Amino acid sequence: MTLPGSTQFVRCPPLQTVRSPVCFSAAVLLTLSCLLCGLAAAQPAAQQRPDVLTLPLTIDGTVYQVVTHVYKPQGAGPFPLVIFSHGRAPLQADRDKLQYPVPVGHANYWLRKGVAVVAPVRPGYGETGGSDRENSAARWSGSTCITDPDFTKVGRNASEVVVAVHGWATQQSWVQKDRILLEGQSVGGLTTVAASVLNLPGVLASVNFAGGAGGYPAVSPGKSCKPENLTKTYAAFGKLVKIPSLWLYAENDQFWGADAPRRWHAAFSAGGSDTMLIQTGPLPDHDGHALLTYGGKLWSVPLDVFVRKTGLLEP
Repeated sequence: MTLPGSTQFVRCPPLQTVRSPVCFSAAVLLTLSCLLCGLAAAQPAAQQRPDVLTLPLTIDGTVYQVVTHVYKPQGAGPFPLVIFSHGRAPLQADRDKLQYPVPVGHANYWLRKGVAVVAPVRPGYGETGGSDRENSAARWSGSTCITDPDFTKVGRNASEVVVAVHGWATQQSWVQKDRILLEGQSVGGLTTVAASVLNLPGVLASVNFAGGAGGYPAVSPGKSCKPENLTKTYAAFGKLVKIPSLWLYAENDQFWGADAPRRWHAAFSAGGSDTMLIQTGPLPDHDGHALLTYGGKLWSVPLDVFVRKTGLLEP
């Protein structure tokens, strides 16, 4: 864990570099772990599939029937819990097709640790449907952003779903109510950071995979719509978040590029939050935005280290 306000960058292949005002033992551990993580390959195991529930959740005064994927380890529990927030495709037609709010493989990463996962399909997506509550008003003319998107609104509206799911989950006998971690990918990463502001009971830490908003690689690869607006949003959130966070990005992320995530994290950490950014080298053969899905060898070891330090797995 870093000290409040400190920043750490770790790049995995081909070289590890740590750039930080202070050198911590955790940095050394992460660097050595990254060097070793590719040397051993585990045999693939059968993956547990989710239980799919429809939860009547009140969100901003309206009751939605929220389709939710639930993964539980074997036994009665109670188990530590991850609440996972999914990303957002640029086109509504693709958002309507969302089937898996958390990749099955990633959910099984948590199951192997004895951690349950709850992943809602937020309103405006997939089978939950309904109106789009997360429209930032980002618009493009060719490769030029022509509007002034409101990313704070996106994060806050999406985080209301996290609050509702948290309320449901903490009423379940199989949930260890003081061992909860928030996690999300892309707009879900932004959602996770926004939800972290709320200091929900039992939430120990958060993990942000490739978090952001306003990206549209088909017209503007490597640069999102007005990324400076999101810098301001993250700066405001960073002044309020009290729990530790881990931010994970790949250098070849086609939604944001390499530089914007560094600026976003610097603005967030300036608020004094206990946070660490790990930016890997390019994700081979894939858009780096898919780090969560295809980059397990890059993120699993540093995430393991972070999870141990949060106390999520303690009795």
